[in-house]
Amino acid sequence: MLHKLSLRLRIFLIFAGLALGALAGLAGGLVFGYRQLGTPETLNAFVQVGMLAGLVVLGLVTWVWYLFDLNVAKPIDILSGALRARAHSDVSGEMDAALARYLGDLAPAATAAAASLSETRNALAEAVARETTRLSAEKARLEALLSDVPVGVLLCSADHQLAFYNGTAADMLGGAGAPGLDRRLFDYLHDGPLRHAHQRLQEAGDPDAASDILCTTRSGARVLAGRMRLLEAGGYVLTLRDVTADLAQLSRREALLAETFDRIRRPAANLGTLFAVLPEGEALPPQMERALRDEVERLGAAVTELTRRHDEGRAEAVPLAPIRASDLVDGIAARMEAQGLSVHVGEVAPLLLRCNGFEIVGLAGRLGAALAEARGLRAFTLDLTERGADARITLGWQGEALPVGQLEHWLDQPLEDGLPDTTGRSVLAAHATEIWPEGRPGQQAVVLPLRAARRAGPRPAPVARAVVYDFDLLSKARNAAVSDTRLEDLTYVVFDTETTGLLPAQGDEIVQIAAVRIVNGKRVAAEVFDTLVNPGRPIPPASTTVHGITDAMVAGAPGIAEVGRAFHAFADGAVLVAHNAPFDLDFLRRKEGVTGVRFDNPVLDTVLLSAVIFGQHEVHSLDALTHRLDITIPEEARHTAIGDTVATADAFLKLMPMLRGRGLTSFGEVVAEVRRHGRLLRDMN
Repeated sequence: MLHKLSLRLRIFLIFAGLALGALAGLAGGLVFGYRQLGTPETLNAFVQVGMLAGLVVLGLVTWVWYLFDLNVAKPIDILSGALRARAHSDVSGEMDAALARYLGDLAPAATAAAASLSETRNALAEAVARETTRLSAEKARLEALLSDVPVGVLLCSADHQLAFYNGTAADMLGGAGAPGLDRRLFDYLHDGPLRHAHQRLQEAGDPDAASDILCTTRSGARVLAGRMRLLEAGGYVLTLRDVTADLAQLSRREALLAETFDRIRRPAANLGTLFAVLPEGEALPPQMERALRDEVERLGAAVTELTRRHDEGRAEAVPLAPIRASDLVDGIAARMEAQGLSVHVGEVAPLLLRCNGFEIVGLAGRLGAALAEARGLRAFTLDLTERGADARITLGWQGEALPVGQLEHWLDQPLEDGLPDTTGRSVLAAHATEIWPEGRPGQQAVVLPLRAARRAGPRPAPVARAVVYDFDLLSKARNAAVSDTRLEDLTYVVFDTETTGLLPAQGDEIVQIAAVRIVNGKRVAAEVFDTLVNPGRPIPPASTTVHGITDAMVAGAPGIAEVGRAFHAFADGAVLVAHNAPFDLDFLRRKEGVTGVRFDNPVLDTVLLSAVIFGQHEVHSLDALTHRLDITIPEEARHTAIGDTVATADAFLKLMPMLRGRGLTSFGEVVAEVRRHGRLLRDMN
């Protein structure tokens, strides 16, 4: 059992044994001398001498132990912690050799070994960096391509855990709150169709087989069309497309078609009946003529209304991407100039149009080319103006007016030689619009209105659509018992809170929660939880001085009931990690009645982990720990929930290999070790 004790405790036990042995020897010598002397009246003298000598021996041994502990045992403990940090984590700062000045050449030798290790590691890192530059560039290009793929792409292990997802998939499955690496796919999609498709592909045994599925999300009620294909390395890839709007549009079109048949069938049947009883060659009776006129009017009104509704729905049948009016006008001008024509661009309204830009550019270019060929025109003006809810494209010229018949003839012609089915008329039908010639003072023009126009704001900054993946998760072994699981195989959620004060029992509340996820031994940069919380009470100025959060900042923030449930979902199935975890968990657990969820996750505390590695004699504040591990917390991020969370997560990632270096490889072994240092947390709280 002695090998499990710390060095300082073992040395203390050695000196304690030495003291007990010396006292026992002294007592034995005095008893032997008293018996040899055989004079009873000297007993008090022997006792007094024994007590005095015992105190001297005990004091001498204690003094020597204190000096040995201060100058030998403690420096060795500090030196071993520093060496372990440099051996197992990316720590390269200089060691304080003055602490071990009484250990002879040990401190300089340890410093030299650490420096040599750092140099070797740096040289190896440079070599690896040079060799992986090309792979990193290819990886970045692949991520850029996959991030903007218009379909959602998921890669799952054989037990349906996420190992890859792109930005489109994240939007489909729940936006910012989902998904997450190493989370079950069935947390986001209903499992029935997915399990059935997966089983069918496994039974087929064909590596090239794919299965088309239709599934729904658990939140938002989206309908997704997907395709599943098995991977040779295990697991499967799932591509998803949101067909919710397509199915709704199809449903509306089917309803319109059914209504069309119903509303036309009745007047047509009535007309058929009237004509069947109508005597040939005779004048119509007044009642029959009125009935005939009513049915014809009803039929005409129905056809007109249904045609209007069909035209409105036809524009929605094909999803049209938004395009800025300025970009559309530039495209038309470039197309006409490429045909040798001169175009003067006039007014362009700041609008955002929903149209097929390629077809509109092609139609305008076709009309310009036809006018140039038929009228010999070479100069045109081009405007795009706002007219109510519509936008109007006006292509003008100096010269004779364009007859409607000529325009209709051009609209029946293909826009391109290789696209016989794409005519000007088909473009107008797809956009549910029309075009007409218009005469103006000193100028002729054709006018093309476009619907679904709205004011365009400033161009938004490009949004990074993250591709998140860890392919090692495809072959990750999963144990049923957390205590038996290796540290690197667990998923962690590192979190921190900012509060109105330090006393939750006296009404202090959370004002901010931040968390990050660590999966497969790596922090997932794209999976972050960070939100302000409305505490429902004023924030004291002293607390605002620490974390910078004011009452105005949390006025519109959600309450702890909503945030607590969201954070519980973010941390579901993970080990919670915090610096001084009892403090943060006390705030959360006191609100379990309000949130309706229980925070019963396994917990690790970086205060105790620091004590395991560096010993209880060290300072274990977050600042001290990050300083020992060469982690820099930006000043503006200190005492913010997200800043402290990231620092704690980075510290935890550096502590994990150091724990393994001490032979603590499983979660259960680490928990058993940290329990020996629980007194630290009681002293801190």
